[in-house]
Amino acid sequence: MPEISIVIPCRNEAANLPLLLDEIGAAMAGRDFEVIVVDDGSTDETAAVLAAEAALRPFPLRHLRHRKSAGQSLSVRSGAWAARGGIVVTIDGDGQNDPGYIPVLVDALRQAGPAFGAAQGQRLKRRDSKIKQLASRFANWLRNAILHDETRDTGCGLKAIHTDILRKLPFFDGTHRFVPALVIQEGFRVVHCDVVDRSRRHGKSNYGIFDRGLQGALDLGGVWWLRRRRRGMPKVEEIRHG
Repeated sequence: MPEISIVIPCRNEAANLPLLLDEIGAAMAGRDFEVIVVDDGSTDETAAVLAAEAALRPFPLRHLRHRKSAGQSLSVRSGAWAARGGIVVTIDGDGQNDPGYIPVLVDALRQAGPAFGAAQGQRLKRRDSKIKQLASRFANWLRNAILHDETRDTGCGLKAIHTDILRKLPFFDGTHRFVPALVIQEGFRVVHCDVVDRSRRHGKSNYGIFDRGLQGALDLGGVWWLRRRRRGMPKVEEIRHG
């Protein structure tokens, strides 16, 4: 079984996947890992590209497909439940996340110890438009003010999470933006790693600023309610007698 499962949620990213897989292979040289591409209802050549790439790669390359698009968070869920590694690393399929930071996140999570459930990437030198950057800054400020997750940037696709913890998280269309708060709710801490953002190579984003803003506000209210109504998870210890 691989030690690390790299999950790539993507929709219509056929042009970006080959180079991304090249970079992952180089970054993970000498490590035991698999790559799971979750094809979220793509209508481009993603299936053909992955069939060709699977025959070329020295590492396991798995292709999961949603018949219709379910969103990034549910794509991560599909990858998490298919993962064979003890740590799941998520990375966006558009090439904006640099795979060179995957080992950084994994090592930071391992070195942090058992009290930590996740390593969250935090982007520097954002390549998005100024409008997107300002919207993201406001959203992150508001989220941190309400949830107190002590995370500057939860929208970064680069995350490393212990697989068993990831599978416990509630999944909804937006979970991926609240991973630190949800991991903290499970009784674990989060370590943060700065990563440098890159420009998208091909295609365009499948999500708009205003769609994400409205949905994010609704999700924030839902996560706040969930945390208010759910007690902190107790540490369970079995006492053996005899």
